[in-house]
Amino acid sequence: MSGYRDLSFLLKNMEPVQVPGSFIFTKISGETLETLGSSPILVYREAEAITVILTKEIAEAHSLPYESVWSLISLTVHSDLEAVGLLAKVTGILADAGITTNVVSAYYHDHLFVPQQRVQEALIILKNLSNSIVE
Repeated sequence: MSGYRDLSFLLKNMEPVQVPGSFIFTKISGETLETLGSSPILVYREAEAITVILTKEIAEAHSLPYESVWSLISLTVHSDLEAVGLLAKVTGILADAGITTNVVSAYYHDHLFVPQQRVQEALIILKNLSNSIVE
């Protein structure tokens, strides 16, 4: 089943939830990636390096450097990969509140990494946005 595309429906039904854990972004070599096995939740190969997102605990266990700690919010509505406007609206309202957002879109859902110290504020903002939508 493909996901939903209607922006009003997506916003009304996005149901943001915090995923337990603390997450970090770091760059690593191919050799280090092999030692991590399946522990990264995301691996992206850029021209400059391999970027991984993983839990803070795994990063520290492997002595991997990181600059900041992030919390993860998943929008649990099944958004279609071709849906237009959901992330623009969500990241825009968080930006208006001064909250940095790093986004990962997967097949079923969109996922927002926000600074750990601002996750509760971000959840409130997103829930208020969702509750303000009239279908």
